[in-house]
This record gives sequence, C-alpha cells and structure tokens, in this order.
Amino acid sequence: MNKVSALDLSNYSRRSFIKRTGSLIKNALVRPESLVSLILSLVLVMLVLYPLTEVIKEAFTFQDYDQGLADEVQIGTWTIFHVKRIFFGEMSWALFYKPFGNSLIVAFSVTILALTTGGGLAWIVVRTNIPFRNFLNTLVVTPYMMPSWVLALAWISFFKNDRIAGAEGIFAYFFEVQPPDWIAYGLFPIIVTLSLHYYVYSYLLISGALTSVDTSLEEAGACIGLSRWRQFRVITAPLLLPALGSAIVMTFIRVIGTFGTPALLGLPVRFFTLPTQIYTSLTSRNLGDGFMLALVLVLLSALFIFINSRMIGVRKSFVTMSGKGFRRNEITLGNWKWPLFILIGFFLFAVVVLPIGLLFWESIILEPGIYSLDNLTSHYWFGDNSKTFIDGELGVFMNDHIIKSIWNSLKLAFITSVFCGLIGVLVGYAVVRTRGTFSSRSLEAMAFTPYIFPAVALSAIYLGMFARPIGFIPALYGTFVLIVLISVVKALPFTSRTGISAMLQIDKSLEEAARVIGLGWFKRMWRIILPMAASGMISGMLLTYITVMRELSLIILLVTPSTEVLTTLIYEYQSQDLSQHAGATTIVLVILIVSIHILIRLITRGSQIKGFS
Repeated sequence: MNKVSALDLSNYSRRSFIKRTGSLIKNALVRPESLVSLILSLVLVMLVLYPLTEVIKEAFTFQDYDQGLADEVQIGTWTIFHVKRIFFGEMSWALFYKPFGNSLIVAFSVTILALTTGGGLAWIVVRTNIPFRNFLNTLVVTPYMMPSWVLALAWISFFKNDRIAGAEGIFAYFFEVQPPDWIAYGLFPIIVTLSLHYYVYSYLLISGALTSVDTSLEEAGACIGLSRWRQFRVITAPLLLPALGSAIVMTFIRVIGTFGTPALLGLPVRFFTLPTQIYTSLTSRNLGDGFMLALVLVLLSALFIFINSRMIGVRKSFVTMSGKGFRRNEITLGNWKWPLFILIGFFLFAVVVLPIGLLFWESIILEPGIYSLDNLTSHYWFGDNSKTFIDGELGVFMNDHIIKSIWNSLKLAFITSVFCGLIGVLVGYAVVRTRGTFSSRSLEAMAFTPYIFPAVALSAIYLGMFARPIGFIPALYGTFVLIVLISVVKALPFTSRTGISAMLQIDKSLEEAARVIGLGWFKRMWRIILPMAASGMISGMLLTYITVMRELSLIILLVTPSTEVLTTLIYEYQSQDLSQHAGATTIVLVILIVSIHILIRLITRGSQIKGFS
C-alpha cells in the first residue's frame, strides 16, 4: 500500500509539474511579454548573478599563485586563506586597509566637492537670471563627454616634477620651481581632478529637480518671516532629497570604482586605492587576493545604495508638482550677474578648454619637458617612416597601431550601443507590461544590479568567469566578444531606465488594438513599439556610446594587443612616459566622442538624454 501511494504521489507530482510547465508555456505564447521577461531573466542570471557566484568561488579556493604563499596547497579546494591574508595577515595593511582607507577618503571627498560644485551651478543656472543660461547649461555638462582621466593627464603635464616623472612639467619649466610631490601626484590631485569631472552628475540631477520645484512654496515661507537660508533648508532642500541622494550614490559608486585617475596620479608614488590594488593583484596573477578585494568593492557599493534608500525611504512624499498652478520665479542677481557669469566662464575654461590645450601643447613638443617655441613639432601627429621618433613610434595619423585602436573603439561603441538600445527597450517592455508581478520586479532588479559592481570589480569577475569554457560557451578571454559583452552588461542599468521610461509613455491600448486586428508580436514591436520608443532608445544608445568610448576601468584587465582600444592605448603610452603620444591620442578620442555626439543630436533633433532619471 505504501509503495502504491508513493508511486501515485510520484505520478501526481510529475503530472502536476507537466501541467504547470504547459500552463507557463501557453501563457507565454498568449502573452509574449511574459516570454520576453522569462528569456531576459535567464540571460541576466547568466551574465549578472552567476558571475558573482564565480568570483565568490574563486576568492574562497586555492589558486596557483598561492603555492608560494601557503603550505599544503591543493588548487581548487575551498579555503579561507585569502580572508586571513587580506584582512588579518602580515600584509593586510598594504593589501587592504591602506588602499581601502585611501578609497574612502577619495570617494567621500570627491562626492562632497562634486555635490557642492554641481549643486551650486544648478542653482545659479536654474534659479537665477544668469545671462546666456542655455549656453551655460550646455557647457556645464561637457566634461561628462570626456574621460575622467583627461584632467589627470593635463594635471601631470602641468605639475609633474623631475623627481618622479623624469622630465619636468609646464609649471616647473616656466617658474623654475619644482612642485612638491603631494601636488604633482597622490591624494590631492586625485580628489581635485575627479571632483572637476564628476560634478556633472550632481548638476544634472539637481537642476532637473530644481526645475520642478514650485517657487510659490518658498514665497509662502518668506511671507511668514523665514530668511532665504531657512527657506532653502526647510522647504527646498527636503524636496531635493531624492535628487541629492541619487547624486551622492552615483558619484560615490563611480569614484570608488574608478581606475584611470588613481592609476595615473597614484601609482607613480605608490598611492593605492582598491581598484588599483585589484589591478596590481590580478596582473601579477594573484587571483585570490584580487577577487577578494573585488568582493569588498561590490559589498561597499551595495551597502551605500541600501543606506541611501533607507534614508530617503523615511520620507513619505517628495511631491513637487500637482494639478494646481505652478510658478517658478527667478532670483535677480543684480550687480553680481556679470561677475558671476565671468567666474563660471573661468571655471569652465579651466575644466574643459585648458586641459585639452595642455594636452595639445604636450603633443607638439619634440623634447619632453622643453616648452619653448623652437621645440615645437608636428612629428607626433604626421611623422612617417622617413623620420623615426625618439621613442620609435610614428605619428598618430601614420601609426597603424593607433588607427587600429580607433577602429576598435568605434566598433566597440557602435555594437554596444545598438545592443544596449534594443535590450533596453525589451527590458522596458517586459517590466512595464508585466508590472506588479514577481517577474517584473525581479527583471527590473537584475537589470539594475550591474550598477552596484564597480567597473574594475566587474572586470575582475568576468576575467575569472570567462578565462575557461562554460558549458558550450568557449573561453572568451582575449576576444572582442568579451569586451562587448561586459560593456553591454555594465551599461544595462542606464539603458533599461531609458527603456522603462519610454514604455511608460506608450499606452497599452495601442498594442491591444493592433492585436485585435491580427498583427503578430513582431509586427507590433516593429510598427508600434519601436517607433514610439525611438527617442528613449536613441537616448540610451547615445549615453552608451559616450560611456563606452571613454571607458578604461571596465576593460583594462580584458584587452589584448589585438583588441586594444584608444583608452587602454593612452594609458599604455602614459605608463611608458610617452606623453606626446598620450596627449595626441587623447585629443583624437575627445574629438571622436564630441563629434559623433553632435552628429547624433543633429540627426535626432535634440532628443533628451534620460539615462540619469
């Protein structure tokens, strides 16, 4: 009797499973959005969640490198050796605590300075009668289109001294005074240069929030006797809290995971942050330590996002717009209008024009460290085989290595942008059309998850994951496919946001009407969804193009000579003290980013970037 009952129970369970599976398949065929959600969820599990389990596995198993560090090492077996070595060993201070402290100091300092700068500029441009407001609004966001380490290269050209960098910089040449080491390299220049780049995030988010704040609320505060400062502190600031929180999180996570600027300005004086320490560990084949440090970065970013969400979550409402009358009055600057405009102009000149000018100057001097007119040359731009340079490299436009890197950069940016645009719309479609369900929430969460991975940490994860075959997927390390794949995954949080925003604006009844007249899902997507979501898709593609073209931290561990792109080539030139080639190639990169950005804007007639919303 027990055997029969067990058999019946087994048959019932099997029939029940088959019935549920058939029901899911039938539902997916009837509701394609469910099938799209399922497929995308499986892909993201493979590309986002599985890599995290792989890096945890690698961090807690013995690696080849450990044979010289520990006794009785059995490669591939589970161990807490790297936990002890990183957090409690004799080398813990050098491997973790000092880089960790440096990272926190840099991240918090940059976040405070960037928030202050970006918020102040947003207030002036949005809330005052500053002249040429639209012109300033365009210029203020220009640094976003340049790599964050462009300012670092310009800083080195101006402030480097002959004690560390060999040839002296522009300041030492003209003033005959060698800048101290703490100004030329290390903590101070890293904080300054990163702050002058990442203030754009705060500006975009806070200016958007200020635009929607009704100034009649502040006027009401003035009527009851509140000073202007108390109006801001009691009324305006609380309404800006979500934007401030987003700006803080975005800036902190970007800075904590950035590699280029800390590497260029820190490594020459052995100033390590977590990303540069991860890079050093992995390039020396010390995979266990590198992956353990990568986990620290991931956990730190996730913790910061969680704390921010809890802090904002205590507020029940941040409503700034309603059906009532809306008014936004400008603050009259009076006699301060033009001095303030000139001051902002000087700031933008120092942040945008001056760095490019310094790098161009660096690219046209023949002998490093000599900035006189009789040392100018065009060799580093147009030199051919008839005259070899001192360093053995040909000019930018004659150098096959540079031209190949330009092609790789454009190819990577184009392919990644197209994939991200399409995937962003599909994610938005699946999330919005299944909103309120577990699959919708799961898909939206997984699409955002890559944001918590600092770039160099995600690079380390993919390096370990794809260094060997996974089932039917061959080893991808050293291939261009891997660089495209990680670029798509890292950009997914932004493109999925644009996709969701675009789909929320498309009424579901339009698709239902098309379904009634017999249009299949593919035709509905092609004729209705994609054309109506084109603006959001193009915005996501443009944001991805800019991000990928200037990316270094994400791919520095993955490129090979055959997959070299402009950013990694520039870093290689600078590391070899070939400052002329580094400057020239950086200018080429900036021109490519800005020109294609302008071209796309002209073609799409100024559609707005929504990736920050």
